[in-house]
Amino acid sequence: MFLTITTTGTPERPATDLGYLLHKHPEKAQAFSTSYGTAHVLYPEADAGRCTAALLLEVDAVALVRRGKGKGRGGAPDAALAQYVNDRPYAASSLLAVALSNVFSSAMKGVCNARPELPAVPRPLRIEVPALPARGGPGLVRRLFEPLGWTVIAEPVPLDTEFPQWGDSRYVRLELESVDRTLAEALRHLYVLLPVLDDAKHYWVAPDEVDKLLRAGEGWLPGHPEQKLITSRYLARRWSLTRAATERLELVRLAETDDSEVEEIDNAVEAETETEERPTPLAVQRREAVTAALKASGAARVLDLGCGQGQLVQTLLKDPAFTEIVGVDVSMRALTIASRRLKLDRMGERQAARVKLFQGSLAYTDQRIKGYDAAVLSEVIEHLDLPRLPALEYAVFGSARPRTVLVTTPNVEYNVRWESLPAGHVRHGDHRFEWTRAEFRAWAEAVSERHGYGVEFVPVGPDDPEVGPPTQMAVFTLTTPKEAKAA
Repeated sequence: MFLTITTTGTPERPATDLGYLLHKHPEKAQAFSTSYGTAHVLYPEADAGRCTAALLLEVDAVALVRRGKGKGRGGAPDAALAQYVNDRPYAASSLLAVALSNVFSSAMKGVCNARPELPAVPRPLRIEVPALPARGGPGLVRRLFEPLGWTVIAEPVPLDTEFPQWGDSRYVRLELESVDRTLAEALRHLYVLLPVLDDAKHYWVAPDEVDKLLRAGEGWLPGHPEQKLITSRYLARRWSLTRAATERLELVRLAETDDSEVEEIDNAVEAETETEERPTPLAVQRREAVTAALKASGAARVLDLGCGQGQLVQTLLKDPAFTEIVGVDVSMRALTIASRRLKLDRMGERQAARVKLFQGSLAYTDQRIKGYDAAVLSEVIEHLDLPRLPALEYAVFGSARPRTVLVTTPNVEYNVRWESLPAGHVRHGDHRFEWTRAEFRAWAEAVSERHGYGVEFVPVGPDDPEVGPPTQMAVFTLTTPKEAKAA
């Protein structure tokens, strides 16, 4: 991962002043440890007429996996390999942006103790990034940098120069030039826009990221024509954080329009009495979708297969339409936690008669789970190794044969929207695989055909027009006439 910053000068204002601004001596090559590797600063050229500083970031792929989230086992060898073989060591991303802020922190703040007058002096700058991921292509690169006064060259990098018919990759070679720019401004632009163009971050986006964005965007972000896109991508599309940042940026814009301070504008607005509505967690949306599907099916006696700690059982118990709810799990520890959650030892006799927990494996047929109206496998199948899925399929659809079966599982296509999830990782450490919508549909349709069920597919969570919902649900309904009548 590589970036260079070049400036030119005169004998009166030598280009080597860049060393003072960056707090890095041009005659030295220096190395700095980061959480994910080593950052090197060196000067390929340094004289009064021209000076170039280079930042080389060596990313430790193993450290990136160990320190990152989603350290689970992929269901396929290529998914597991992608944890270690990916573009992160080579393409400019949030890793490079963080290295910029750490290694050149004083320069980004516009501080130079040795020469206090230098940071405020505009100078000609040229910035080069050989490999920049650009989700949106060269056009988006220009839309982001040109309004800030940069002359932009964004050349697409071909997938393979030997095979031009393969087309271009999603990477560009970036050159930025400005004849009148302070170094602090340039570094702040890069700090925000590199991860925005990559549309990914290697770390969890917490609420303090809003403050980081506003600090780095001071003076240019409030009036940027792509402010909405920048804010959303920088904050990993987290709705609550994006809204908070947008509101604060609007205050800044209003203050600039009125030639007043932000505090004056903010104090002029009466405090809101209503509590801000927060997005519903995906786990809650999933339980709501399952409950709605069960009620639509008319089920009264329900199995929660792979019930875990009993969250769905607890939800179903609140609805008197479900007269019997049975939780089954292979883990006794999970069942113990579920029992405590449900307070079975203190539950009234009438309520206790509606619920039952017992240990069982879905890899084997079990007479105890026969005869129920519906069965739910919520976020269960992805915890099984693929060769064991046929055994689960027969135990549920071939042997138990409830009238309705609900299966939910992650949609791996949506994982690109979880910006804290490194490429190639699954959402949970115990997931053996995660399916695309097409893979899940193919499996569900094959199961329904083999066992006499019809199947419909329901999105759970926000249905993204490009990658679909975060969770996909299949609703199986028994259609074999004789057995359907008996059920």
